[in-house]
Amino acid sequence: MRKPFQAAAMLLIAIGMSQPTFAAPQAKQSGCQNQALGNLERLSPEGYAIYKAMSDKKQFLVWLTCDDIQLGLATSVHESVHVLTQEQDSFPLINGEKIRRPHQVSKFFAPKQVAKNFGARDSYVQTYLRPGSATSAEDFLYMLDELNAYSHDLNSAAKLVSLQRRDRQIDHRDGLTAIMAFVVSYTDTAKKSQPATWQGLQAAEPKQVIQTLWAQAETALNSSCDIPAFGRKDKDYIAFISNSKNNTAISELIGRSPKISDECLSPSVTSSTKKSS
Repeated sequence: MRKPFQAAAMLLIAIGMSQPTFAAPQAKQSGCQNQALGNLERLSPEGYAIYKAMSDKKQFLVWLTCDDIQLGLATSVHESVHVLTQEQDSFPLINGEKIRRPHQVSKFFAPKQVAKNFGARDSYVQTYLRPGSATSAEDFLYMLDELNAYSHDLNSAAKLVSLQRRDRQIDHRDGLTAIMAFVVSYTDTAKKSQPATWQGLQAAEPKQVIQTLWAQAETALNSSCDIPAFGRKDKDYIAFISNSKNNTAISELIGRSPKISDECLSPSVTSSTKKSS
């Protein structure tokens, strides 16, 4: 869940309930959203499929404002994936397929125990691993939920890059790489010191789900690596994921080492240098 946007959306709802309705602003917002949905359908069909799958389209549109269409659409896709996952008890994949949630992983040790492996002031640690924050801090099933949602998020954001505002930097790659790093740390900790969880992760269903979601995450990440200024801390997370001291367990589960494009670790380039290269 993108917490800043949840707060913003709730504020918008509150304002809408407490203030008089003005037709002109509403019409402008509606027109903006219709155009945005058209862009989503044209540029990111997988993201549009998530919108189409929502029985209550308002739950998708609540995240979509006219201020930043690219960010709003990516966030709408992300949050709607969470809704569909809960409704269908399965992870909707980018390719249109679904995979059942492995509820047995909820019995494994709490992901919050790996927070110590990252900076305490890291905003993603505070959001997803700090005790009392998101459900993902207590239940690995919801960490997998975030892995799936952020894969959809980055996949759409990368395909919507032509809509990106040039007056700000949004850290689209940071969310997915952070969750991938948390999953790496979780599996590493399980292998080293949580034998019951490690045994459980190697069972057929959890292992298949991890393999599927991890491969999807890698694909989404690698497809974004040629986009400059698409993250601020992504290289730190990728370095953690790629470190053989950390990734032995995830490598064993997926049957290979993580495959992340070298381009994602190369120095950031500007749009102008990218065009001239």
